Amino acid sequence: MSLINLVVTLVIVGVALWAINTYIPMDQKIKMILNVVVVIVVVLWLLRAFGLLGGIGTMDVGG
Repeated sequence: MSLINLVVTLVIVGVALWAINTYIPMDQKIKMILNVVVVIVVVLWLLRAFGLLGGIGTMDVGG
């Protein structure tokens, strides 16, 4: 993945999260949960993109 694709994806996610938080009426607790979930997913995605977190789906337990 190129750096440009990475930055564009982060900008799109950020703008989408900002738009949801600004224009969609929700309870503050729901917005906070949504923000935390999105941040966790983006951090995990970035770790996988940089190769620091790989093979989550390919773990072999007890094998």
